[in-house]
Amino acid sequence: MRSEAKTVDAYLAELPDDRREMIETVRQVILENLPEGYEEAMNWGMISYQVPLEVYPDTYNGQPLSYVALASQKNYASLYLIAIYMDKEAGAAFEAAYKATGKRYDVGKSCVRFRKLDDLPLPVIAEAVAHMEMEDFVERVKAAHPVRKNRT
Repeated sequence: MRSEAKTVDAYLAELPDDRREMIETVRQVILENLPEGYEEAMNWGMISYQVPLEVYPDTYNGQPLSYVALASQKNYASLYLIAIYMDKEAGAAFEAAYKATGKRYDVGKSCVRFRKLDDLPLPVIAEAVAHMEMEDFVERVKAAHPVRKNRT
């Protein structure tokens, strides 16, 4: 369910009450733990917490680097935690901490899927969001995807 909403408030207003409440709660956890410098915006049809283009404009697609994203899908919600999936140790620690809570670990390539708020161990999510300062995130991206000269 890709949204065409231009603002976070508009995105939230589109959601059914129960889904909006769940997304708003996860959003608050993200905002309370998000390292300084990332911006909240609508991008790719979801709420994105991203590196502003003013900070790092040399992305492969001209779009801001997404650090965390939150989306309401048709049958579940998704929380994209890009930084922990680019760091094997952080990813393994996240998985272990998540599973230790006894909650169902339902993940995709870079996302955690959940159907209700109780499916998420919010303290583990908070720690994952706080995991990487923006400068470190940008440096890791640069190292993984060097800017090519004479790009056409």
